[in-house]
Amino acid sequence: MQRTAAEGRGPVRYGPPAPQPGLPVLPELLSVLAAAAGRSAPEPPGGGEPVREAACRYWGRRGLATAPENVAAGPGAPGLLLALLGAYGGDVMLPRPCPAWWTPQVRLLGRRAYHVPTPAECGGVPDPYALLETVRRVRAEGGDPRVLLLSVADDPTATVPPPEMLLEACEAAASAGLFVVSDESWRDTVHRPHDTLVLSPAEMLPDQAAVLVDLSGALLPAGWPAAVVRFPATPRGTWLRARTLDVLTATGALVAGPVAGAAAHALDEPDAVAGRAWAAAALHGVVAAAAHRELLAVGALARPPQAGRHLYADLTPLRAGLARHGVGDAMELEDWLGGRLGAPTPGGQRFADELGALRVRLSTGPMLGATPEERLAALTTADPLALPYVRRSLDLLGSVLAGLA
Repeated sequence: MQRTAAEGRGPVRYGPPAPQPGLPVLPELLSVLAAAAGRSAPEPPGGGEPVREAACRYWGRRGLATAPENVAAGPGAPGLLLALLGAYGGDVMLPRPCPAWWTPQVRLLGRRAYHVPTPAECGGVPDPYALLETVRRVRAEGGDPRVLLLSVADDPTATVPPPEMLLEACEAAASAGLFVVSDESWRDTVHRPHDTLVLSPAEMLPDQAAVLVDLSGALLPAGWPAAVVRFPATPRGTWLRARTLDVLTATGALVAGPVAGAAAHALDEPDAVAGRAWAAAALHGVVAAAAHRELLAVGALARPPQAGRHLYADLTPLRAGLARHGVGDAMELEDWLGGRLGAPTPGGQRFADELGALRVRLSTGPMLGATPEERLAALTTADPLALPYVRRSLDLLGSVLAGLA
């Protein structure tokens, strides 16, 4: 029986997590969390003043002046996005591919998710012409698209949209009457920040864009869930924040008190936190670039990775070799390749991509070593590719792929 992407995706609880850094927790953050461990009072819905004020300073350093009354905090991006989408209403437009957790959020609310192809140059944003045509068609068929969800540093494709591409997507959203939610969780994981310009839709559409940042992208461990969202400083933005707080209150989606203290500290980006984020991004960039070379050497396709801890590989040119192993779609590729590499390689179907396209997300975290000590050594060495365990991981990837050529 032929499988569909929906059948192979399985329950949401088995979806692939975001790629993790694989690095030990920064000692400075451990100290901050430990100092707050005795706190018994919960954070208020939307976060207390310290974390919201720290978020304002974080955005201010990135050119987005922000007031605390336009900020809300929540226990991770999924819970915060669910509250925001639930408050706003309507159907949601998303790029294809998109993060694995976006589409389930929309469907959990009983809304419809419409995926729009991304341009050839990058992921994270929809092709503007395809977006306008899709919105027109959906409305003609009785749909109610109101929100465009996009990313300025993308999971899964590990790319950053060029400023002109982001601007065109924002202009298309504005002309279609869509409110933009920009997931900027990965913007601080850009591999070469001096060579890569990251802009926010909030700079282009200040009255029509919210900005979401999950701190596990670059600043906090994934086990300490915290995220912040910036609303427009408009009457509608004030209304949307109030509605979002209603949902957070009703669902009990509050940031844990000790985690809120660590989040506020991390958002202020003291030297140790900023230095770790920069060093980790550079390390994953070096390893992702090496993995990218292994892919190209055997004829596979992938956009050059620019951000994050992963890359998105298209093994369609190796279809004949994969067919010899009984691999004919992305679900089968996920199982086969993950088993040979000994690491998760979620297929493109998890990211709303075409099932028949042989695409997978490869994470660089598992390539950094098997122990915290090995991974910390990779972070501090001048040449991580010279470490034997990093080299073995890359050689394994190359040999598995070479066997398909």
